[in-house]
Amino acid sequence: MRLRYAVAAAATLVVGAGTAALAAGRYGSGFALKPAIAGPAPEGLITVHSVTGDRVVLTRTPAAERPGVYGLTGAGVHATVGRVVAENGHSVTRVLLRVDKGALDAGVFVRMTPQAYTGDPRTAHGLEFTETMVPGELGMLPAWYLPGARATWVLAVHGVGATREQVLPVLPALHGFRLPVLVPTYRNDSGAPASPDGIGHLGATEWHDLDAAMRYAVEHGAARLVLYGWSSGAVMALRALHRSPAAGKVTGLILDSPVLDWRSTVNAAVRSRGLPGALTPLAVRAAEGRTGVRAARHTAADTEAAVPVRPHVPTLIVHGPDDDFAPWSASRALADRYPDKVSLRQVSGAGHTAMWNADPKEYEETLRRFLTPLM
Repeated sequence: MRLRYAVAAAATLVVGAGTAALAAGRYGSGFALKPAIAGPAPEGLITVHSVTGDRVVLTRTPAAERPGVYGLTGAGVHATVGRVVAENGHSVTRVLLRVDKGALDAGVFVRMTPQAYTGDPRTAHGLEFTETMVPGELGMLPAWYLPGARATWVLAVHGVGATREQVLPVLPALHGFRLPVLVPTYRNDSGAPASPDGIGHLGATEWHDLDAAMRYAVEHGAARLVLYGWSSGAVMALRALHRSPAAGKVTGLILDSPVLDWRSTVNAAVRSRGLPGALTPLAVRAAEGRTGVRAARHTAADTEAAVPVRPHVPTLIVHGPDDDFAPWSASRALADRYPDKVSLRQVSGAGHTAMWNADPKEYEETLRRFLTPLM
């Protein structure tokens, strides 16, 4: 905490003053580039008031009364909650669907999270899977493989600051469609090789690991591929579509909360930590310098360079205007630019990567309609 304020003060008082400005920018860029802390800032703590059967009473906050299915996570505890069934002036009662880690007791402090489930496909949903290894350019990459009867494989790629657990909510639906699913890790994930510099590169290098997973899928029987990415995983999918030797096998893209304008995302990561606005341009410049990614090649501006690549296969974007981490406007601009290929499903009232959480049934029906012609 002291370091945060010290760096913030340096940024505010000495913008452009050599070492202090460089340090401030580097510090701010870490919220978008360091795997352990990248992503939106965690939401505030919520107190559990009581747990009775399949009901949990929580302190009333905007997060606690959000509609849909969410995770509750705290020290040594994780639970899944459903719809709000009652509200009063100070508390919210929600359906308690499961407690899969620790004990959810009165007095426990938790946070609402889009990560509705933890563990692996078997512990979360009873789905059989194999833990396999994908050969990547930096080493072996652990991956979950869920078998299916069809020749179209779905490659599901998690996003910034997340793990493979991010894809758990949609696995039952994909399994129900009888689609094989490969859920790979990539550099800097737990169990995967670290990048040489130890930081993320906004998809600019990570896509090589998705390319490795694509080639692995083809070598193991995939006739067609659908790339399904969340957040920065969506950008990896777009890059792989353009550059992977296996791109000819790709018949569709699904992009959930895509980070199409990384400058705005760096800004959001800085602001969400309570740092001053003076730090944001320094953080953007530091991110460019540390990753080698240039804004002109990867933004949502109205030029041909606005997106990583033109999507030349059917593409579904699921996103909404309440995502304050990855700008909704960039997804809308992409859909407007390529209406023949891109379908945009707007989800209101959902934060970053919480599109499924807001309305699981509608989300899964959208998946079904999009995937059916590609199966």
